[in-house]
Amino acid sequence: MTLPVATSATAFATLLRAGQLSAVELVEWHLARIDRLNPSLNAFIAVDHEGALRAARAADDARAAGNALGPLHGVPVSIKSSVSVAGMPFETGSRARAGIRGDADAPLVARLRAAGAIVLGVTNVAEALMAWETVNPLYGRTNSPWALDRTPGGSSGGEAAAIAAGLSAGGIGSDGGGSIRVPAHFSGICGLKPTPGRVPATGHFPTCGGPFALTGVVGPMARTIGDLDLLFRVVSGPDAGDPNGHPVPLDPFATIDQLRRNDSRLVIGVFEDDGIVPVDAATRGAVRQAARWLEDAGFRVEAARPEWLEEARVLWWAIFGRASRLLLTPGIRGHEADVHPNLVEFLEWTERDPLLTAGELLQVEMARDALRGRMLEFMARVPILLCPVAPMPAFRHGERSWTIEGRTVHYLDAWRYTAWFNLLQNPGVTVPVATSPEGLPIGVQVVARPWDEAGALAVASLIEQARGAWTPPPPPYGA
Repeated sequence: MTLPVATSATAFATLLRAGQLSAVELVEWHLARIDRLNPSLNAFIAVDHEGALRAARAADDARAAGNALGPLHGVPVSIKSSVSVAGMPFETGSRARAGIRGDADAPLVARLRAAGAIVLGVTNVAEALMAWETVNPLYGRTNSPWALDRTPGGSSGGEAAAIAAGLSAGGIGSDGGGSIRVPAHFSGICGLKPTPGRVPATGHFPTCGGPFALTGVVGPMARTIGDLDLLFRVVSGPDAGDPNGHPVPLDPFATIDQLRRNDSRLVIGVFEDDGIVPVDAATRGAVRQAARWLEDAGFRVEAARPEWLEEARVLWWAIFGRASRLLLTPGIRGHEADVHPNLVEFLEWTERDPLLTAGELLQVEMARDALRGRMLEFMARVPILLCPVAPMPAFRHGERSWTIEGRTVHYLDAWRYTAWFNLLQNPGVTVPVATSPEGLPIGVQVVARPWDEAGALAVASLIEQARGAWTPPPPPYGA
């Protein structure tokens, strides 16, 4: 059986429900692609061949018996290996956790299964999730299906590569500073960083608790915005184990028409760079193109950039960098030989700043709350923002700086375009828009007010419709 790699999860679900495709056929097709392509990509670290086929047979039996079918009935998905899946590796790429397996499904995994999804396996990550490329001492490096010498991003790079190459119809990543949105941008797929608490982070490691509950989230990744929306609706909802979980209504703006009806004066704010770190010409062009499409759709589009973005980046680093140093260093000092050089390098960067004190952390959290209030006031007038995901497309493995518009952009500075919105808790969607002169995908970021994931998805969907059909990677990974 041959299926187009560009087939969406939503289309698969429709074919399965109609009986035009069996779950066994679909799972076998995905498993065959994994067996053929994963040795080069290294996207999956573990595949549950027997369990996936067993679930597929049960799905086909349920449809034949006329049982009620869930919205993801028979659809094969993958899960980032920082999320607990019963019986599967749950190591976060660290030798210190080698051999640890999930003792139960995380709530969001249980929700996927309850909706009929079939979990194929778990995907590779950056060690301890502390990098924007995916490599670790347990499983090595994940390569981009667009070019093997490039990274698919991190830390959800295995997930992004799997989805882009058609090894999975969709799945789950996590994001504390861009780890869903950057891999989606680098890999030519879609990704949603939701508001903290919208999708339960229960069962994620490292735990999204304490100060990390302010910035860390889990969320869906897929090839289309429609698939992203479907996965998001399945996994959303509060959970007692997530300190941010609140029963906030899911659907304030379900469609573009409803978005307009709710706010006929809707303004979409656009900025191409933050005035500090430049973006390359192709990325700038993608943002401009998306803005033109939104203007053509009848929205009021204007230049709008919050003035406090650098302040947000500094506060974010206090949590993501300096607080992570407190968490990670005790287990690493004296064991550097067991840790990937990327993580050692990250900790060295955190040591450029003084050790974070409890008093400073208190000040950071209070300053963050004040800044978040300013952002809410700003977005009362500009409820949707359009901006880059990163200054450039996917970089080559191991690169640490780039020359953009004649200026040097260093590694840690490059990811500010996503990190701001982790600190401020805005939902953000990456949607592919264009390709670079080297043929690499470029996405743009659509950002909405907290809890308005549906608004961000609706605007991203409009951009996707204007762009046209999704383009898979070149053969063999997109064929």
